[in-house]
Amino acid sequence: MAETGQDKTEQATPRRKTEARNDGNLAKSQDLTAAVMLLAAIIGLQVFGLRVFSNMRHTVETLLTGAHTSNPARIDDLGAISAYSMRALIAMLAPLLLIVTAAGLVAVVGQVGFLVTGKPLVPDPKKLNPIKGIQQMFSARSAVRLVMSIGKFILIGAVAGYVIYRDMEKILHLAELSSVQAFIVSARMVFELAMILAALLIVLALLDYWYQKWQHNKDLMMTKEQVKQEMKDMDGDPMVKQRRARVARQLAMQRMAQAVPNADVIVTNPTHYAIALKYDKNENQAPKVIAKGADFMAMRIRQIAALNGIPLVERKPLARALYAGVEVGEEIPQEHYAAVAEILAYVYRLSGNKVA
Repeated sequence: MAETGQDKTEQATPRRKTEARNDGNLAKSQDLTAAVMLLAAIIGLQVFGLRVFSNMRHTVETLLTGAHTSNPARIDDLGAISAYSMRALIAMLAPLLLIVTAAGLVAVVGQVGFLVTGKPLVPDPKKLNPIKGIQQMFSARSAVRLVMSIGKFILIGAVAGYVIYRDMEKILHLAELSSVQAFIVSARMVFELAMILAALLIVLALLDYWYQKWQHNKDLMMTKEQVKQEMKDMDGDPMVKQRRARVARQLAMQRMAQAVPNADVIVTNPTHYAIALKYDKNENQAPKVIAKGADFMAMRIRQIAALNGIPLVERKPLARALYAGVEVGEEIPQEHYAAVAEILAYVYRLSGNKVA
């Protein structure tokens, strides 16, 4: 099939990726975040489970005995009952909530990096379009998500059924144990099953994260026209750039035409480079480059110098070094003092002036 102007065949540019990130359009898997939080909750229950159950028993005993208030039957002591219950609940659940919250933050930051933006919360009228919503419901992406969800449900159910079937003998013998022993064995089996399912969910979520990244990169792909337009937006219109460059050359020529007649000497390559030097002992500690150019600009400097009687001295290594290492308006570096002083002395002898 012939490619049309609207086909998205180009990978997203860094600018498009940055704009999408700033808008909160990122590749992330909600399943991965949920799986990591579930695993953290299971581990937290394993670590703090006995403490939580102990605190629950102590709280119930305290509420039943009324030890937390002077008279639990009085209506004005209901506030004390509520406050005590709330403090006990927070004390029991705070460690678990902190662990789960930290795990969720790590999962999110691990997927998208640290980013704070409120743009996803800004209402978008396009999202309220019912026709577009119906199209998304019956799109290929929705079909893929549905198939993936059904597949995950079947796989998780199969693994859970296998683990339960494997432990069926232990489950049947629970009735022969004491209540405490039955509780301990049951807790171990439930923890093992939860860890297996959590690990399976993380593996499936990692696959979902890979799919989300692939889909995200596909959504950000651009047409050739979009890439060209972005290049124009970033670099400017080529005609405008050419006009700016032409104006810049004209201004440089004007500055050069004004500076070269004031030079003491022109150091040449002899044709590729030309550097105009001037030394004023009252203003500068060393000779200063007042104009320089290469190729066409060098030719113009030599022409202006000839018209104004400025001597030209050929020093190839010095010309190349000054052109590459000294900007217009800067004094020459110390390592060129001797070579430039020799040139100026020669020029001053020709003109009959004393070396400044």
